[in-house]
Amino acid sequence: MNDFLLSILLGVVEGLTEFLPVSSTAHLRIVEALVHLDLHDSFWKMYTIVIQLGAILALPVYFWNRILKFLSTFPKGERRDRNFITHPLSLTFIAFVVTAVPAWALTKVIGKNLESLWVMTTALLLGGIVMWIVDATFTRPRVMHMEEMNLPQAVWIGAAQILSAVFPGTSRSMSTIAAGQIAGLSRPAALEFSFFLSMPTMVVATLYDLFKTLEPNRNTAAEGNLAPLAVNTHEWIVLVIGFVISFVVALAVVAWFIQWVRARGFAPFAIYRIALAIVLSVLLVRGVI
Repeated sequence: MNDFLLSILLGVVEGLTEFLPVSSTAHLRIVEALVHLDLHDSFWKMYTIVIQLGAILALPVYFWNRILKFLSTFPKGERRDRNFITHPLSLTFIAFVVTAVPAWALTKVIGKNLESLWVMTTALLLGGIVMWIVDATFTRPRVMHMEEMNLPQAVWIGAAQILSAVFPGTSRSMSTIAAGQIAGLSRPAALEFSFFLSMPTMVVATLYDLFKTLEPNRNTAAEGNLAPLAVNTHEWIVLVIGFVISFVVALAVVAWFIQWVRARGFAPFAIYRIALAIVLSVLLVRGVI
């Protein structure tokens, strides 16, 4: 496939799936397998990191009004009922810290052994079942808005997010949304906190991946290091296309997803995960991918 068309395809897939509870990692891995993309190619490793940064940028652009309001009302909150610990920005940071250290430690130990399509298929299936059950069971939320969250709820959601770092295919958004609903958050509140939590989580994780793959003092053979990596004009264009496409698509998806959740639930995404897992199982058994 032409590099430009491949960049558009992968950018669309990243933008569509990064913030939906369906696992962008699994979808990118599936597409890469179907188009026979060399996962060990240094440029395409760099490309997957760049397009994720494009998707991440969609969140601060979409939520810039909310972010400015949170900053202007810190630490007491708009209703003057918050403090330095319970302000939404503080709870987001606390949930991030709860995720970051254990996830980093665990992925260094076992993460590299779990990036297979079979593991992702299993995670898609189990995550879909859990999400369906949670969405159907926890229908009487106590917290209708993100501003009403408390510290234990934030810690719980941060802990649940670790699953997505350890088990590719689980989906970061699925883990945090389901955890939020279990903790008593409404669907919109769980979704919004999931989006806010994803900003520091994804920025740090993506920049860490970028540093890890480009840092010149690492053992290239042992660590999958990309340095030294020379990018020519053709490859820069491919990177820019993927980044822009991922950003634009992700921005549209975030706006659509918020409206969808306010009117409907998460069950269709759970069904999609289960159906995709079944299709993947058949393709894997037959050796198609």
